[in-house]
Amino acid sequence: VAGQAGMYEIEKIIEKPSLSTAELELQTPGLRAGYYLCFFGMHVLTPNIFDILARHEAGSNGNLRLTPALQELADTEKYLALEVQGTRYDLSRPHGLLRAQLALGLAGEARAATLSTMVELLAEANGR
Repeated sequence: VAGQAGMYEIEKIIEKPSLSTAELELQTPGLRAGYYLCFFGMHVLTPNIFDILARHEAGSNGNLRLTPALQELADTEKYLALEVQGTRYDLSRPHGLLRAQLALGLAGEARAATLSTMVELLAEANGR
């Protein structure tokens, strides 16, 4: 988006593209060749997403298929993304949620309380 650093208008969404697909279809002006934008986590969407999701069939596992719905949303209205700096935590990995919670707890004002709780839990576990 012109004049807005780190803000992009979404035109194309491809879930887990191959490198060749990304090279052909996901070039972003201003990024070096071989660099692509991806997104995960938080979305702020208009209410239209619910109508779109209602029209899409669920996947084989019964889950809503968000990617095609997001592409339809991008095709029908302005859909923006903001690039933010931060750390990504993969909650699907073993202990991923624990790692994310610890990182957030240690980065905030409750750092001392988080450390104290960790020490208490370690002492309790060691005493068993």
